[in-house]
Amino acid sequence: MDQPNPTQPTGLSAIAAVPAERKTDGRQRDGRHDAQPGGSVPTRGRFPLLDRVAYPEDLRNLSVEQLKQLAEELRAETVDAVSTTGGHLGASLGVVELTVALHAVFDTPADRVIWDVGHQAYPHKILTGRRERIRTLRQPGGLSGFTRRCESEYDPFGAAHSSTSISAGLGMAVAHHLRAEHDPAYRERNVVAVIGDGSISAGMAYEAMNNASVAGPGAGRLIVVLNDNEMSIAPPVGAMSNYLSRLMSSRQFLGLRDLAGKVARRLPERLERTAKKADEYARGMITGGTLFEELGFYYVGPVDGHDLNQLVPILRNLRDADDKGPILLHILTEKGRGYRPAESAGDKYHAVAKFNVVTGEQKKAPPGPPSYTSVFSRELVRRAKQDDTLVAVTAAMPSGTGLDAFARACPDRFFDVGIAEQHAVTFAAGMATEGLRPFCAIYSTFLQRAYDQVMHDVVLQNLPVRFAIDRAGLVGADGATHAGAFDINYLGCLPGMTIMAPSDELELLHMTATACAFDAGPIALRYPRGNGLGLALPEAGEILEIGRGRIIREMGRQSGRETGGIAILSLGTRLAEVLKAADMLAAQGLAPTVADARFAKPLDTALIENLARNHAVLLTIEDGAEGGFGAYVMHHLARTGLLDTIRFRPMTLPDRFIDHNTQDAQYHQAGLDAPAIAACAMQALGIEKTMPQPLLKATIGQRS
Repeated sequence: MDQPNPTQPTGLSAIAAVPAERKTDGRQRDGRHDAQPGGSVPTRGRFPLLDRVAYPEDLRNLSVEQLKQLAEELRAETVDAVSTTGGHLGASLGVVELTVALHAVFDTPADRVIWDVGHQAYPHKILTGRRERIRTLRQPGGLSGFTRRCESEYDPFGAAHSSTSISAGLGMAVAHHLRAEHDPAYRERNVVAVIGDGSISAGMAYEAMNNASVAGPGAGRLIVVLNDNEMSIAPPVGAMSNYLSRLMSSRQFLGLRDLAGKVARRLPERLERTAKKADEYARGMITGGTLFEELGFYYVGPVDGHDLNQLVPILRNLRDADDKGPILLHILTEKGRGYRPAESAGDKYHAVAKFNVVTGEQKKAPPGPPSYTSVFSRELVRRAKQDDTLVAVTAAMPSGTGLDAFARACPDRFFDVGIAEQHAVTFAAGMATEGLRPFCAIYSTFLQRAYDQVMHDVVLQNLPVRFAIDRAGLVGADGATHAGAFDINYLGCLPGMTIMAPSDELELLHMTATACAFDAGPIALRYPRGNGLGLALPEAGEILEIGRGRIIREMGRQSGRETGGIAILSLGTRLAEVLKAADMLAAQGLAPTVADARFAKPLDTALIENLARNHAVLLTIEDGAEGGFGAYVMHHLARTGLLDTIRFRPMTLPDRFIDHNTQDAQYHQAGLDAPAIAACAMQALGIEKTMPQPLLKATIGQRS
């Protein structure tokens, strides 16, 4: 085991020797090295051991000393790759040794390794046949920034939202056991779920651990690795973080306990049972017991997660143990480990733009308009200084939601509840019952995790909780997992919910002020990732009339074959593209009426009826899924009979997930850019044959 196989090719020949197709457990291996986009590796030749590793099996004949060298090379390769693409760096650097140890010890992909969240999986991707493509990370047509089943068989479970790994891993372990019971030739697999100390603060992780203790013998192959780096995205919060810190100080006791366990195993069975019971009582008296063992897990640790001399033999022991039941291995790691700029940064380089490897300096985007997030934050802080009933709640995303500024201005009224969206919503509901005015700032795609709490604990009781929904619409490099495509749909169907969507940063300023003053029930404002249009912003936002839209442009004189004309009703920040489309149509003699709905709910029914009665065609535009704002407008038109007289065309995101790309490219793929909007309007008028080429192509693209 200490020396490489002399018959194994090394260097470039090792890459060439990888078969075009390998099969394990009957499944084809993806991520192969031949003919892949972005297939050149600029660091080839710098890392001799890493150059010999095409897949995990290539490191199973390496000694621990060689694995240490491989880990250093893998860390350097990760830094170099992410410097060219940007992405989640700090978490990946913290698990380099763990990644090497897991793939060296376990028979992956037959044994399953699940990375919770997935942004700690860049080193895993490099070792599992994807090094050739690692510099396409988060790029159009390239590797996902998260684990993804369709990308590689080494990714057994897709993960971009936290705290799912233990549930998924338990399900896999039980499934393997059931298959093995019915097929003697089937070998049960080990299942390893790697979860961070931030992710384990979510209730779902404890639901899974609670179930593991009663899930039957299948759970015996489940190993949970708790990656304790004392930091998720923001500094850790809550009792769990403090609890883990206390465990770190009990190394001497744990060492004595391991020694006692070895002695007890040599005793007769009856005495061994007595010794185990004594150990349990002793732990209860000295440490109060461990929560994990009370949940039925055999606890091992804490262990230095950067010491392969410890990790490798411990993982081998856990792999080979019989009748062990579910295990929790507690490892201590450092986020950003081994890269000085990351180690010294406050966020440990959790997420970075492209950067200079030597200095760590990130490439800043050229100065531009303020982001939507910062505009929301500015107005909320201004209002909070005047109104001491305003409070702010977030679920482990203070900087991402802009509430870090609120925390500095009003620290006693800011609450970061950890990765616990369900609790965040009901916590805010509780404050609302006592006369406070809570803002619950959560990404659109994360608020999905608290849907029952929104409905049952807020809406059903008509409590004035304000939902600031960041990352609405398509989000670029984070792809489908983080796209806020569904919030209009899942909130709009709830009775009494008010939903606002600003068309630009000035409107967001006004809507933030409106939400601050609104006490009649729950209200949501949704806004996108990225920067505004560069509009001049007043000192303070104005309070808008609830449920009232506005006309942006009146229809010009028509010179086309149709006399009724076109009306376009936009919700949200697609309005800028609508105005471009209006210019395109005007150039064809079809200048339309353009309106900004402002509210998805309640609808401005007077505005909608006016547009329908005075135009031949009505388009609705939204950056959400089918069944949202356009459906609400259509229902109203149908109820009033106006749908019988208008050519109505709702334009939404398509009924499919859109992969990571730039936001502009994603909206082009979705058919929600200016050419596609203009083409849809002309098609509705029945003049497709006379369309200019760009508009004709946009129509064809829409149909596909």
